[in-house]
Amino acid sequence: MKHINEWLENGLRGILGSLSPDRRIILVIAMFLVFGGLSIYMTFSSIYNFGKNKAEKMQIEQIESLRLQVEQQRDSINNLKSVE
Repeated sequence: MKHINEWLENGLRGILGSLSPDRRIILVIAMFLVFGGLSIYMTFSSIYNFGKNKAEKMQIEQIESLRLQVEQQRDSINNLKSVE
């Protein structure tokens, strides 16, 4: 991994070393605008498409009421009174 990093760094230094300082600044600003624009586009397109076409696929079901047995509906006090 370290070897690949050094190889890329040396390659970029060789390419950018032959450019004049003005052209380097122009290149850096152009790359900033391109990558920044792509980042903003991806962010807004993902927000726009969030949940799109999901409403048709998602079906909401009613929650059924819990049916308790008769013994479970009595509380402990009623159980003690009926035993006596």
